[in-house]
Amino acid sequence: MKLYHGSNLVVDAPKIITQTRTLDFGAGFYTTPSEEQAIEFAGKVVLRAAKFGGAMGIATVSEYDFDMAAAERTLRILRFDEPDKKWLRFVTDNRLGKISEQQYDIVCGPVANDNVYAVINLFEEGTLSEETAIAELKIKTLFSQILLKNDKALSLLKFVKSWQA
Repeated sequence: MKLYHGSNLVVDAPKIITQTRTLDFGAGFYTTPSEEQAIEFAGKVVLRAAKFGGAMGIATVSEYDFDMAAAERTLRILRFDEPDKKWLRFVTDNRLGKISEQQYDIVCGPVANDNVYAVINLFEEGTLSEETAIAELKIKTLFSQILLKNDKALSLLKFVKSWQA
């Protein structure tokens, strides 16, 4: 299967980098099966770097082949098909730093993009109930992401090419 990664540089040798900020599915190497999503994210990475004084770089998409069949045979995979209660709790717990153990090698599911973060923040604050937050999330168009959480998962990812987005 083809996977993409949007960044401000070519990522031909992905690595697991521990983040200082909390992310949807925790630490690891984030990819998407959507080229469109990778292009959009690459632009956001460049803007974020400029905003926080980092190395800006150029919006770049890296493409990979991923052996999902081998992953399904040998790795622990957590899948979320839609933004349901289980997904909301998992994303919220990760963003709050409550999940620290490596239960899974790969996590697949919807991206909590900028529009979704507003709903999640209202849920975290207690302003929205779980049911209302889920209802709000289901009307949004969400891209999919695949998080490779460790070197076992990364070993099934092969760099193909990259290009400027």
